[in-house]
Amino acid sequence: MPRLFTALEIPRSAALSLSLLRGGIPGARWIDVENYHITLRFIGDVDGRTADEIVDRLDRIDRPEFNLSLSGIGSFGSKKPHSIWAGVTPTPEMYALQAEIERICQRIGLPSDPRKFMPHVTLARLKSCRVDDVVHYLAGRGDFHTSPFTVTRFVLLSSKESVGGGPYLTEEVFPLHEPLSSFSTRDVQPAKSMV
Repeated sequence: MPRLFTALEIPRSAALSLSLLRGGIPGARWIDVENYHITLRFIGDVDGRTADEIVDRLDRIDRPEFNLSLSGIGSFGSKKPHSIWAGVTPTPEMYALQAEIERICQRIGLPSDPRKFMPHVTLARLKSCRVDDVVHYLAGRGDFHTSPFTVTRFVLLSSKESVGGGPYLTEEVFPLHEPLSSFSTRDVQPAKSMV
């Protein structure tokens, strides 16, 4: 069974901005543009029955669309950097969606994710890269940001067991609903006659 995880997709315009950050660190393995995503919950290897139950439960999530933007870049692994990432401007809606997915996974019997949720887009995997090269790269790109984009769905992705970075396959798509307007036709009172 492939490894599963839930994620938010990166729209083409933001992915293009991210792709301009590629290069500049000798030995880095840059993620292909079509594999950019924001992981919400890593699920891992599960059997077919558990995968079906996950899909069934995720399909019941009823949350509104929301806006996101990407901002800033950084690295994981301070003394020995192992990846470069672009940050995600936090929104309550994204955190609420992630928390609901986490609760669903735990109710199904999956162990809780030991890592604190830190939304990001992985740009490169690093192996044997010099810390000075990473510091220099980050220093020149700290003001990175994208225009806001609307998140209209989340997805269940699968990956083959590898060193990470794709290719990923979209197994299921879960739409979010349009936010309800704060102005409703119920609030409109009929006009009174002036006669």
